[in-house]
Amino acid sequence: MVTAFLIFLVLLFFPFESKAQEAGSLYLQELIQQARVQNLHQHRYWHLLLHYHKNFGSGYTSQVDDPGFFLSPTGKTEPENELHATLTYFFSDALVGRSKQPAQCAFVARYHWLKEKLRFDQSKLLPQPCERFDSWLEELNPASISFIFPSAYMDNPASMFGHSFLRVDQKGQTSETNILAYTINYAAEVPPDAGIEFAYKGIFGGYKGFFSTIPYYMKVKEYRDIENRDIWEYRLNFSSEQHHRLLMHAWELGNAYFDYFFFKENCAYHILSLLEVADPNLRLTDQFPIATIPANTIRLIIRQQGLVKEVSYRPARSTLLKRKRDALDEPEISLLPKLVNDPHLTEQAEFLQLPQSRQIFLLDFTSDVLRYKAATNPDNAEDYKAKNRSILVSRSQIKVPSTPFHVQPLSLSPGYGHETFRVGVGGGWRNDDVFEEISVRAAYHDLLDPDPGYTQDAQIELLDLGFRHYHRRNQFRVERFTFADVLSLAPIDSLFVSPSWKIKVGMNTVKTSACDLCSNGHFNAGAGGAVETQVFQREVFFLFGELDANVSGAYDENHRVGGGVSGGVMATITPSWKWLVSAGYLGYLLGDRSDDIPISVGQRWTFAKNFALRATFTHHDNDNEILGMFHGYF
Repeated sequence: MVTAFLIFLVLLFFPFESKAQEAGSLYLQELIQQARVQNLHQHRYWHLLLHYHKNFGSGYTSQVDDPGFFLSPTGKTEPENELHATLTYFFSDALVGRSKQPAQCAFVARYHWLKEKLRFDQSKLLPQPCERFDSWLEELNPASISFIFPSAYMDNPASMFGHSFLRVDQKGQTSETNILAYTINYAAEVPPDAGIEFAYKGIFGGYKGFFSTIPYYMKVKEYRDIENRDIWEYRLNFSSEQHHRLLMHAWELGNAYFDYFFFKENCAYHILSLLEVADPNLRLTDQFPIATIPANTIRLIIRQQGLVKEVSYRPARSTLLKRKRDALDEPEISLLPKLVNDPHLTEQAEFLQLPQSRQIFLLDFTSDVLRYKAATNPDNAEDYKAKNRSILVSRSQIKVPSTPFHVQPLSLSPGYGHETFRVGVGGGWRNDDVFEEISVRAAYHDLLDPDPGYTQDAQIELLDLGFRHYHRRNQFRVERFTFADVLSLAPIDSLFVSPSWKIKVGMNTVKTSACDLCSNGHFNAGAGGAVETQVFQREVFFLFGELDANVSGAYDENHRVGGGVSGGVMATITPSWKWLVSAGYLGYLLGDRSDDIPISVGQRWTFAKNFALRATFTHHDNDNEILGMFHGYF
């Protein structure tokens, strides 16, 4: 009797289930046909969601490298197949992607866009609940989105050009509380202590890049407080609908990784792709077909009419300390190190005779210094923390609130900087011959380039190529090629003690007693120190110990390796006029046993943000040169 009843239930149920499956299959085919008629697989928004880019020949390839991001086996290169597979999976509750969710939830931006375009009949394609996404979106509670740019950090190769990410400001947050907001960040997954592996893997796509959601205060602590990087915040003029589109796609990218390329598909590039999803009329990533420099993306979004609503500045801890020190008068400057070493000085007349407002300022500044020293000197951190507690006790006894201190940036926003691609034309004289020169530099900035918008006292030059025509010889030659020339000057004072350093790899042209003009492979590295003065406007004096190596047919045994010292001064005379003077001695003990006394005198005049004139004199053993150049930045 029971068996007969069960058979009856099976016979009763299966016809309905079969009919439901058949109806679903028919509706799926109907949707696929509608998608074909509308050519949705060719739609720009579909290509944005899947990160498709045109191949050099024909067809498309997605920049996403995670197989789990695609629902079709050929989805990486076939937009139409991926669209049909996506529609198919919308009828299934199978778990897909790295997040292991139904397709409607794992790829929620695809679902909402296709639902809008194809007008899904929800009785035939049942919407699935997406509690995880809904909870995430509710937690973010977006009111606005800001594009965040921490400035360059010379002591970390991954951060030398700056960084880009987004901050999602919640409803009800203010400029004082948005540090509690969440960020959308893209970065390479790099193992600790990667060493030299980081260079070639970062350049050639050897690491996976992932999107993540991280609290903003953690990023601020990393960039502003530990690495001493100024942070620029650009609030974007997006609507609530655009916020929703961007965040839906950011959720989808939790199912994806990209092969990380340091110079192309980096943080800045993929953050721009999110902005394009929010507003498909923006064509941002197309502007960077070869390389993506974060500072250039700032200038690009500023140029988009109405995209940037507001610009804010969050100073690095070191910038705050420098600006507060600038606000001290002479007696206070001498009092500061005494307070740092002995907080009980607050009980003595030397401190008590100051006006109350200056006592407050000096106590606040001393506390800032001690917290900075505790963070940067872990071996003595407890001692600095104890001294800071004493200073705070003294400060608590003055029942007057501190006056807000406005911090003026040491350098303007990156939006004010010159473009990074540089072209130069000019000419000069070298050893009784005259020449014309054309130069092209891929990136980025040197010490004599216009300063606004760039990290102070830092130089990064990549792929600088110079061509010359010498008249007397009637010779056209590649005069020099700089693969990389990186230099960081870090002025030392009572608050900051950091080394200066430099490294250069490339080819130049040398003159020796054995060869008139010979190509020469060149490597130079140095470490030293720098100090700052303000006689004219600002001067930085520097001294380096150097290692120098050369490979050329101009030398005995075709090479020479040695070392020595160099020093000089970089002087800003006016905002548009700058000098750079250096001299040194190099002695070579390996290969060609010789020596050299290099001397260089250069000056630059800026007459527009992207145009400058430069004149230089250089001297080496048996070799003198005068060069004048006009530089344009594009």
